[in-house]
Amino acid sequence: MNAISDCPLCSRPLPEKPSKHHLIPKTFKGKEIVLLHRVCHRQIHANFTERELLNYCHTIDRLLENENIQNFVRWVKNKPPNFHVRTRNTASKRVKS
Repeated sequence: MNAISDCPLCSRPLPEKPSKHHLIPKTFKGKEIVLLHRVCHRQIHANFTERELLNYCHTIDRLLENENIQNFVRWVKNKPPNFHVRTRNTASKRVKS
């Protein structure tokens, strides 16, 4: 795991205790980790199932292709590094689950 100073999803400075996200879920033996804001990490899991993360959304670039993630990044980009808000599953994920 490389030490980085900015969140790869939203490009804001990371807080002292960033959240660890497995690009391929641990349930599928994923080992590569990226450091994110807690709110960014929760947004990923609110939008995608574990299987979607395994099959397609296993890179930051692929995550950023998603319209919901793009809207979230535009919204959160000016928030302070320790900003947090409750995250809800998207309607599309609720249907898939």
